[in-house]
Amino acid sequence: MLLISPAYAQAAGGGGGFDLMTFAPLIAIFVVFYFMLIRPQQKKAKQHKELLTSVKRGDRVVTGGGIIGTVSKVVNDAELQVEIAEGVRVRVLRATVTDILAKTEPRPAEAADATDKDDKPKKTGTKDS
Repeated sequence: MLLISPAYAQAAGGGGGFDLMTFAPLIAIFVVFYFMLIRPQQKKAKQHKELLTSVKRGDRVVTGGGIIGTVSKVVNDAELQVEIAEGVRVRVLRATVTDILAKTEPRPAEAADATDKDDKPKKTGTKDS
């Protein structure tokens, strides 16, 4: 006695055509990964790159090793000189800076104009007779 009828074998479709519904779950998974993982990582990398380009002398920074110091000199595009204790300066790679704790404020324009080369205040506005 035969348990499987020959009609089932003949009913199978001849397939081979492109069906979008077979790829829909894969496409949905990729979209979710893009918005949940890839895009936020790209945004964070862009912000970190902007942070690294904005580092200047006087900023308090944290390095990748957890060392906190003040940038005493920008050596070149890849290196910084950081003072980690009074009189102790180390050279670190700019890429190892993970955060800026305190930014130095640029000198106001009117304060820069009020002093000449000798750092003596200029006399403005009134004449001495």
